[in-house]
Amino acid sequence: MTFMTVNLKQLAAEYAVDNFVNDGMTVGLGTGSTAYYAIVRVGELVKRGFKLKCVATSVQTERIAKECGITVVDIDDVDSIDVTIDGADEVDPNMQLIKGLGGALLREKIVAASSREEVIIIDDSKLVDALGTMSPLPVEVLMFGHRKTKKALEKQGCTAVLRIKDGRTFVTDGGNYIYDCRFERIDNPFFIESRINVIPGVVDNGLFLNVATAVVISSADGSVRMM
Repeated sequence: MTFMTVNLKQLAAEYAVDNFVNDGMTVGLGTGSTAYYAIVRVGELVKRGFKLKCVATSVQTERIAKECGITVVDIDDVDSIDVTIDGADEVDPNMQLIKGLGGALLREKIVAASSREEVIIIDDSKLVDALGTMSPLPVEVLMFGHRKTKKALEKQGCTAVLRIKDGRTFVTDGGNYIYDCRFERIDNPFFIESRINVIPGVVDNGLFLNVATAVVISSADGSVRMM
């Protein structure tokens, strides 16, 4: 990870927190290297006296948040979430997303569905003309019969690779596996989403469609803009 990449992630994250988080809110905290900077910024607001309750999208995020002095609550203990700030692996011109390279797509999707606003933070390298052109599509699957699930996934026109991390099969917080599905491009994400989600063994996939309410984009020149 280069210094410039870290700097761009921090720019987008801090802009989003400063412009979308107000005192008294319930805030969803995303997972991943860009969302990390948003968590740290929220922690700075808490130290300044903001009364915030936060919902974490992963065990890792919950740990970081508590280290930053943030009060973390269970999603079932709040009626709704005012705003969630999270990263993305790809964003197309219609603000459709691929997420899940951080391994938390299922909880991220549940939190997003409970959020009034879903603010996505990226640097401009994550912008694509069509989804799937840079990033594989993560699909969370049950361990049971996962090789059969892989075969069914590949019938949708992708190459599905079981995710390995640190020499071991990656296991999500929900106790599932992830297949990273490489398409040439995904021109009809709503169709692909529906085809994938009916496959027995699939828990959910990393297409986040009609979810983002704003996208904060940082660029190498230090500028930040919004979609």
